[in-house]
Parts: sequence; structure tokens; C-alpha cells
Amino acid sequence: MTSSRPQARLSKLALFRDMGYEPHPGQLEVHMSTAHRRVLACGVRWGKTLCAAMEGLAAALEPRARSVGWVVAPTYDLADKVFRELVILAAEHLRHRIITLREHDRKLVIRNLGGGISEIRGKSADNPVALLGEGLDWLIVDEASRLKPYIWDSHLSQRLIDKNGWALAISTPKGKGWFYALWRRGKKGEPGYESWNGPSWTNPHLNAKLIEAERNKVPDRVFRQEYGAEFIEGAGSVFRNVQERATGEWQDPVPGTCYFAGLDLARVEDYTVLTIVNSECEVVFVDRFTRLDWSIQIKRIHAAVDRYNRAEILVDSTGAGEPVYESMLEAGCDVEPYQFTQRSKAALIDNLAMMLERSEIRLPKQVLWPEGIEELEAFEFSITNAGNVRSSAPSGIHDDCVISVALAAWKQRAGKGVAYWETSLFS
Repeated sequence: MTSSRPQARLSKLALFRDMGYEPHPGQLEVHMSTAHRRVLACGVRWGKTLCAAMEGLAAALEPRARSVGWVVAPTYDLADKVFRELVILAAEHLRHRIITLREHDRKLVIRNLGGGISEIRGKSADNPVALLGEGLDWLIVDEASRLKPYIWDSHLSQRLIDKNGWALAISTPKGKGWFYALWRRGKKGEPGYESWNGPSWTNPHLNAKLIEAERNKVPDRVFRQEYGAEFIEGAGSVFRNVQERATGEWQDPVPGTCYFAGLDLARVEDYTVLTIVNSECEVVFVDRFTRLDWSIQIKRIHAAVDRYNRAEILVDSTGAGEPVYESMLEAGCDVEPYQFTQRSKAALIDNLAMMLERSEIRLPKQVLWPEGIEELEAFEFSITNAGNVRSSAPSGIHDDCVISVALAAWKQRAGKGVAYWETSLFS
């Protein structure tokens, strides 16, 4: 009778020391956990990307005949953050162990410490079909709070069952969705779960005074979420009361009524969106299309605004929009340009947010305009790497409907001679 010796387990701390990585106390807690479901909610610049990459690399080096691990995020751009960190670490410290590296396919294959093969893949959740397939030994989910719940329930958690694999979900909090529910299971002490909060100031490599100085630059709810890693419902949302204002219906033009239109023009993969509101700022018509020749787009827009009593148009004329604006003038449209700068865009978004806050605009019901309501609810505050606050659509989500309705609302207030809302959301 022959017996096989169990393979020695990898010492993470020894590996980290050899690679020159000194995890700070919060990162060390994550690395020392043996829970099968680990959930890390942390503030910006806490060090979650490096922490996750080192955890994935340690798992790939475990002595096994074969192992498979994935890095998944809502989009490829987001998945690349951890995956590229993994690749850089492997290239710097483990080049002799790399068997295959195909960055375009986001695939890294290395020889682990037992001589076996370990495969690491970067995956995007915006194509759920690509998440089907083999079982996983480990899984890292980055920006987990942005992931749609069904992705975890229907496409990821099952991948871990047959190999009894572990998952590490990392993210800055965004409301109280599925990521919050998973985090709560660890905080309640459920077997197999462990959760942590990592405010930005707990990273000893950051200047706590500089972080505190940001408190006066951003709304309190944004600071608590982005730096304090708190779960606050709607904290990062720019637009409030979206669902409450989404009670309208599409309306046919009424003779003698003034109408105002906002036009956001397509940029490569984006959509051209035309939004028309009446004098009470009720959204009565939206047209959204892509991949049409400019001449066809202009004819389509011209026909729509003519139908609504020659609605006055405000168009984003930035960059490629300038010649389109000129063509619309030549076609006889009542059109005015709006040049986008950082300041002018902020004013436009500010005005729409205040109109929603004060119930001065009515949107179509969600069943009639699902893409518009989704864009408005997703539009968020975020903190850039430079520490600045910006408002934008999350990666992977369009903002064409947001800009179009914001332009229409701006034009409606100008048409009625009403002052724009200038109270800054950033103060």
C-alpha cells in the first residue's frame, strides 16, 4: 500500500517578506483570515487593490496539481485594476514561474510551488455568459457594491461549490445592496463569513490630516461613504427623488404649448438622446438612437421638434457637436449651443438635481423610460485619485439620458425666464 504525503501549505508571511510586501494591520487581518467568504468595505486609497492582488497571488502559488482563480468586476476596466497588479507583481518577483501571459485575454498561468499549474483570469460581469464554466478555487470580486445581485447569485457563487473555493469581495460602499447584505453576514458572525471596515485614515501610509481636510470639501454623506467606508443609503447619489418624480406619461403635442428640448450627441459607442419637456417641465418625449449617419440624425431630430411646435433646442456643442449644431441651424432648427466645461457641466447637473429635489420636474414612469431612470439613479459622486469630487456615471453605464434631460430642464428655465439653481451640491 502506498501513501502520498500531503503537500506543504504556503506561508503567506514568508512569501510577502520575500516579495518586499509589508501589509498594514488592516490588510494583514484580511490575509490571515481563513473564512470562505471574506468581505472588505473600505475607503478610497486604503490599499484594497494591492491587498486583493497579493491574496490572489498567494492562492495561485499554493502547491496543487491545478488551480483556477478569477478576478471579476462590473466592467473590464475595473477588473483590470487587480488583474494588472497581479501581473506586475508576478513579472517583478516571479518571472521564472510565468508559463503564459496573455494580457489581451486577461490570462496569466504560473507554475505554483508544488510544480502544478495555476491559472488566473480577469473577467467582466457585463457579459454574464463569460462567467459560466468551470469550478473555481478562489474568486476576487472588485467594486462588488456595483455588481448586480443576480451576478453573484446566479453566476459566481456556484463556481465555488465543487472545489470548496473561497471568495474575497472588496469595494467602497455604495448604498445597502447585496454587498451590504454579504458584509452583514460576516459582522453577525455567521460561520464561514468574515467582514471588515477599512476607513481611509486607517491606512498608516496616508496623511490623516489631509484626509480630514477633505471633509469640508465634500458633502458629509459622501465623505462618510468614500473615506469612512460607511454604508449609507443614497450617499453617493447625485439625484434624489428620482422614483418619486417618475410618475409621468408620454404626451402628444398640444397646440399653442411651448416645448423645450435637450440634445446630447453620440460619442463613438454612446447614444444620441433628444428629450422634450413642456412648459411645466414634464418630460413628454424621448428619442434615443445610435450608429446613424449625422444627416439622418438631423432629419430625425428636426421632425421630432417640428412635431412639438418647433421646440427650442439646447445642444451639447462641444468638440464634434459644433459642426452638427451648424448643420441643425442650416436645417432651420431653433437651436442654441451649450459648450461643456468642468464648470458648465457641474452647473447643468446642479440645476437638474435641485429641480428633482424641489419636485420641479416630472419624469416618465420607469416602465416607459427604464434606461433614463437607471442612468439618473446611477449618476454618482466619486473621489478621484487626486482627491477631487466629481459627478459622473459609473463605469459601464451611459449618461446620455442624464445630459439630455439636464439640457432640456436648463432650456425650460431659460424659456420661462426663471433663474437656474446655483446651490452647489459640492458644498
